[in-house]
Amino acid sequence: MKYLLFILILGIQFAEAQTKPISKIFLEQFKPFVGQYFEGEIITGSREGDGFTGKKMMLEVMSYDDREVKIPFYVGEDKSRTWILSYSNNVLTLKHDHRHEDGSADKVTFYGGTAPNEGAIHSQMFPADNETCQLIDYACQNVWWITMDGKTYTYNLRRIGSDRVFTVKFDLTKPVKSDYKPW
Repeated sequence: MKYLLFILILGIQFAEAQTKPISKIFLEQFKPFVGQYFEGEIITGSREGDGFTGKKMMLEVMSYDDREVKIPFYVGEDKSRTWILSYSNNVLTLKHDHRHEDGSADKVTFYGGTAPNEGAIHSQMFPADNETCQLIDYACQNVWWITMDGKTYTYNLRRIGSDRVFTVKFDLTKPVKSDYKPW
């Protein structure tokens, strides 16, 4: 009887997992990392004078709820960038929140895109949306994607029709101490 009950419970859990949107499963991967910081490195796209080369890079999974994850991205002493992943209608949206040191919004902020579908459990793609095209015309050809497998996180950018590619990778198995907070 115990064995039958165990199989029944396991079957219910499996069925629930199968009905949960893949994009929701992707978002939930961030929950165990709330409050932790991780160092990263540029894998692709570093060039002299880009504001990233030679600087310490770190992310923080600052907050998580069922509909949103906020991930500040620190570059040296620059605390102006936060990636925001929002969940709605079974898809994710990526927005870039840029702030000045006094906390006020930068004139170029909240650009990004919405995934065209549920994506994959370990990766999500975000083509530039109309808001981005209006805000930054040259970014209209951008496609961002994020990979997350619980061990590594990558943030990627490709500008279609150009040689612009950028990838930064973070090791999630090695949290670091920090008291940074975004501007």
